[in-house]
Amino acid sequence: MARTNFENLDVYRQAEKLADEIWTVVISWDHFSKLTVGGQITRAADSIGANIAEGTGRGSFQDNRRFVRTARGSLNETRHWLRRAHRRDLLTTEMVKRIKPIIDELAQRLNAYIRSIGRSLEKDSANKP
Repeated sequence: MARTNFENLDVYRQAEKLADEIWTVVISWDHFSKLTVGGQITRAADSIGANIAEGTGRGSFQDNRRFVRTARGSLNETRHWLRRAHRRDLLTTEMVKRIKPIIDELAQRLNAYIRSIGRSLEKDSANKP
């Protein structure tokens, strides 16, 4: 199966990495923890990549930016649930040390991607007489 546009984006692959890491952690939790915090954190993390994918399928740069901003909101929600999980002793300090660098890098990539959307088209328009 050929890769789609969004699958070639580093920011999307980083979002997948985060979602997969969180899944790996949550899957081992007890039933109650999975149903409550686990469900929330998994949905929030999965939403990051889903919004990046959906944004690339939209017809305008403006729509794409809006979806990527929503992805950034989902990243913040993921951070919230990670804090709750750590405070409730569902995440060890070791797990946090493994996940935090992925989140930090993803935040930087999302911001850079938002800034870049439509930039080459805007430059081309500015150079036309």
